[in-house]
Amino acid sequence: MPAPERIPSRSLTDPELLTLLTEGTLTVLGQVGGASNAVLHCTVAYDGEERTCAYKPVAGEQPLWDFPDGTLAQREVAAYEISRATGWDLVPPTVLRDGPYGQGMVQLWIDGPADGEDAPELLALVEGEEPGDGWKAVGFADVGEGKTALLVHADDPRLRRLAVLDAVINNGDRKGGHLLPAPGGRLFGIDHGVTFNADDKLRTLLWGWAGEPLTEEALAVLGRLAAELAPGAALATRMAELITPAELEALRERVDGMLKGAVHPRPSGQWPPIPWPPV
Repeated sequence: MPAPERIPSRSLTDPELLTLLTEGTLTVLGQVGGASNAVLHCTVAYDGEERTCAYKPVAGEQPLWDFPDGTLAQREVAAYEISRATGWDLVPPTVLRDGPYGQGMVQLWIDGPADGEDAPELLALVEGEEPGDGWKAVGFADVGEGKTALLVHADDPRLRRLAVLDAVINNGDRKGGHLLPAPGGRLFGIDHGVTFNADDKLRTLLWGWAGEPLTEEALAVLGRLAAELAPGAALATRMAELITPAELEALRERVDGMLKGAVHPRPSGQWPPIPWPPV
């Protein structure tokens, strides 16, 4: 089926985008290949505006042994709510709604850098044992034929903020392919279905700051989050609609622990620290 005629776009505020995603008419264009759960490429149109989006129906979620069935879409929305509360806006606008295949997560589609903008190099494999200027070491990776290379990520403040967000939401799957550079130098993270577990599940490629002091900015953000997650606060009430009581309490404990320790977390040793496959 051909894609519908494009409607000229204008800049929309986040509240307007949330209304568009929640109330708009979803038209499925196709399925995104290579995903472990169903991801549908769609357009959403409302009140003369149209955008591209991703729709992940709950019916297309694969069961996981360590997460309640049918909850991944809610966790994607919960990650957006926490991201919005930080003020960093690292997760694209995301809502929970009904669609052509039932209830699911609908998220604004992120386009790559604009014409004339270079995509930043965020991850690399390098020879030697040191990451070099502007890079942080993650660890050694097997590259075949008995050889290894050092996996590194950019020493980039946008990635550092994302590393803090991932620690807060207990992201179990921060792969390289989930980092999306966007126009204007922005960076987004996507695919947050395996988050907010009550047990430590943090798996990420952004370990380069592990054990280092948190920035003053990050500590200020965590302080605000702690207040907004207090029982009875609006964010806490919203999170209680999306994750379990035990997971909400664990979220509060993670934020408090990061505030008290004032450092980026290290791998726990109880769970593989690097997602597989890493991309």
